[in-house]
Amino acid sequence: MDFRAEMRFLRVSPQKARLVLGLIQGRSVEEARNTLLFTKKRAAAPIGKLLQSAVDNANFLSAEKNLDVEIDNLYVKSAIANDGPRMKRIRPAPQGRAYRYQRRIAHIELVLAERGKNGGGSAAVAEETAAPAKAKRRVPAATKKAAGKKKAAQKG
Repeated sequence: MDFRAEMRFLRVSPQKARLVLGLIQGRSVEEARNTLLFTKKRAAAPIGKLLQSAVDNANFLSAEKNLDVEIDNLYVKSAIANDGPRMKRIRPAPQGRAYRYQRRIAHIELVLAERGKNGGGSAAVAEETAAPAKAKRRVPAATKKAAGKKKAAQKG
């Protein structure tokens, strides 16, 4: 079973939040907690609170629905940072002009799952992320030039 926690309207750009979320994705809860404690990014502290909230949700739901969930077996199944609304701001510029800039906001979603129950775990996450991309077939530049010369010779 999956346990979710969501944080909305976090005043961090989603790109910077994804850097921190990439560090904890696929790791056990304890390992993710330690990683967040020693990460020097500003987004690490709120994401640590979000991780704790997801663990608390797992505790609550296991007691509420009489599930047998071991907190030691939980791992971060997915961690996503999406764009929130942007705040448009204006900064004074030289010669009476104004420069516009945007303050970005992130919506973060964290999903925990239990390792080992249904064959899930870091191996399954590693298989999903390590799928090789299909390489494009390239034609060498030398053959392109040769084909151009043949067409020119046929015309004239």
